[in-house]
Amino acid sequence: MFSKVRMDWGNKKIRWTALTAVAISFLFAGLLLAAPLHFTKPAGAGDSRPMAQETVSMPSLPGSFADLVQKQGSTVVNIKVTKIEKAGFPQEFSSPEGPYGDLFKHFFRGLPQPPEAFRMQGAGSGVIISRDGFVLTNHHVVEGAKDITVTLADRKEYKARIVGRDPKTDLAILKIDPQEALNAATLGNSEQLKVGDWVLAIGNPFGLSNTVTAGIVSAKGRIIGAGPYDDFIQTDAPINPGNSGGPLFNTKGEVVGINTAIIPNGQGIGFAIPVNMAKPLIPQLISKGEVTRGYIGVSIQAITPELAKAMNLKDAKGALVSDVVPGSPADKGGLKPGDVVITFNQKNIDGPRDLSSWVAQTPVGQEAKITILREGSEKQLTLKIEKFGSEEAKVEKSASSDQGKWGLGLEDLNPQMKGLFRPKSSQGVLVANVQPGSPADLAGVRPGDILLSVNRQPVNSSKQAVEVISKAKDSDPLLLLLGREEGTFFAALAK
Repeated sequence: MFSKVRMDWGNKKIRWTALTAVAISFLFAGLLLAAPLHFTKPAGAGDSRPMAQETVSMPSLPGSFADLVQKQGSTVVNIKVTKIEKAGFPQEFSSPEGPYGDLFKHFFRGLPQPPEAFRMQGAGSGVIISRDGFVLTNHHVVEGAKDITVTLADRKEYKARIVGRDPKTDLAILKIDPQEALNAATLGNSEQLKVGDWVLAIGNPFGLSNTVTAGIVSAKGRIIGAGPYDDFIQTDAPINPGNSGGPLFNTKGEVVGINTAIIPNGQGIGFAIPVNMAKPLIPQLISKGEVTRGYIGVSIQAITPELAKAMNLKDAKGALVSDVVPGSPADKGGLKPGDVVITFNQKNIDGPRDLSSWVAQTPVGQEAKITILREGSEKQLTLKIEKFGSEEAKVEKSASSDQGKWGLGLEDLNPQMKGLFRPKSSQGVLVANVQPGSPADLAGVRPGDILLSVNRQPVNSSKQAVEVISKAKDSDPLLLLLGREEGTFFAALAK
């Protein structure tokens, strides 16, 4: 009996020992699992410093944009535009001088003739920038408009007039005469906008109510070929049809951009003009109706890696001066072909567009300090900005009149230019630039072409060319004789 009791007790003792060991094992395992795990690289011998751990905190996402929309929605307007478009049979069919001659002339003679013109309506958006009724929008929204109606968020309608426009930046200012003070939007600072920031696009495409979309800034400084001063904000906030000219807001409710373009075949790809580009132009558009830009008189180009290597440059940054106009501010200031402009008024110049943009924004008469690289050494120069007064501006002015817009920017051939082109040109006018989407662009005219005649009249200066163009009938195409490396050719510009 005693032996049996000891045996049982002995078995119990063994079982308790085993259970105790298991419990202790689980206790240590629990302590290990409860402790935070940090996998770090072993420190070197004798290095007892703690390893720094880098963490990135995610910003809190906005719960709702409702308050912003409610406050700023009343600053967004609908713009309804009526245009008069020409009608008729195609010129090549209806003209006796066309390629088909009298063959189609007799055929069309028996058909009812279409009206000479018809009314066409378009719509866009805009943003109120003053309590007395100034509205900022896109130039392309109101281009060619004969009648403009602005509808406010409360559905009140007002007739509007264009007080200023700038095709180069695609901006325009309208004026309405409201019965009471309006709610005006605050213009923010697009330079402070960062890639990844939340933005809100508001438009009023149908004149019934606002449409609101949200997204983030996808990129900045985008160049899409819309004009000489491309510097677009790219956003994935959907820009609905009719939203052109409407504002792009930041989360503070400030306007940081003007919605301008979309890519039809892309999803979530919209573009807005930075508000910092618009702010210095608004006073000029309101007071003068146009923009006066600075001018220094240089031809510049981008620096390729090959050019950088050949010129012993550290990197392919800056604007390479390829030509200097005699008597221009650049010439007077000592700028020479081959110089590389790397700063303008202490602002870094990464490429030609940077220099063009800063020069254009500099007030006329102001001195600008530039830094150049010349034969590997830095040099400081001072240039006095003059008014941009090339014949390109005169063509632009003529283009916005009743004569229509051909999209040609012309410059005289100076002595240094003559003989540089193929075919060799001792006469003619240089096509300095071509407006994208214009009749000149559609006809295949390119910058660098030499304009030899307009409507069979030889031209030897940009002034003469403008005079001949202005005399052309509005209903007739413009016949140009151009010179290019391949030889001479005709181009017919139709409106």
